[in-house]
Amino acid sequence: MTRYDLSPLFRSTVGFDRLARMLDEIPDYKDNSLSYPPYNIESVNEDQYRITMAVAGFTQEMLNISFHENMLLVSGEIPQTKEERKYLHHGLSTRKFEQKFQLDDYVKVENAYLKDGLLTIDLIREIPEEKRPRTIEISQGQPANLLGKAKKIIEGTKNKAA
Repeated sequence: MTRYDLSPLFRSTVGFDRLARMLDEIPDYKDNSLSYPPYNIESVNEDQYRITMAVAGFTQEMLNISFHENMLLVSGEIPQTKEERKYLHHGLSTRKFEQKFQLDDYVKVENAYLKDGLLTIDLIREIPEEKRPRTIEISQGQPANLLGKAKKIIEGTKNKAA
């Protein structure tokens, strides 16, 4: 994957260091280990998402899900057994894995469950009320300015003093 030098951009901006970190962490998809285990990311509705990973052979104790600073990390490791097996065909992978998912600011993990060899992680976007779009009421008449408000306050105090 081609990497771009974004240092000129970050010389004139403040507070975008998280963006730089995110861009640096974009994986190089030439590495085949990034495709294991296979997974789907789906949009359930406008504010709900689901990650489904095929983790056949893994039990709940062998899997780990952690979430820190908008990074969801899913990892798994099957412990090595001491018994030696003689395979005629070995098609099931038992290697350990680690998958990282960068989540948006208000996306949180809601639920995770393992069923029939599929690990499902439900995500939800919870935008705080102050960040949601709102409608601004349009009033009729002249705009309320500070000078007009100040005159009303001064006139009001004169009438009360008299």
